[in-house]
Amino acid sequence: MAALNIKSIPEDLYRELKNAAKTHHRSINSEVIAILEPVLMHTKITQDQHLKNARNIRSRTEQGIISIQDIRNAIHEGRP
Repeated sequence: MAALNIKSIPEDLYRELKNAAKTHHRSINSEVIAILEPVLMHTKITQDQHLKNARNIRSRTEQGIISIQDIRNAIHEGRP
């Protein structure tokens, strides 16, 4: 496993990192990894997948045109 040495961290940032580690019952090293993983290791969507998603959404609208009411319905979908 690789090692990382970070230099010149601003005091206020280090303090926040230390507090977050304490709150989550982790070492500072583990906290840094926990913060970085979701940012850097997220699933990347390919251009083809974006296109497929857009076509799927378009196919669910009448004639491929999204009306103001469609937008309002989408905004309120799933809300009580």
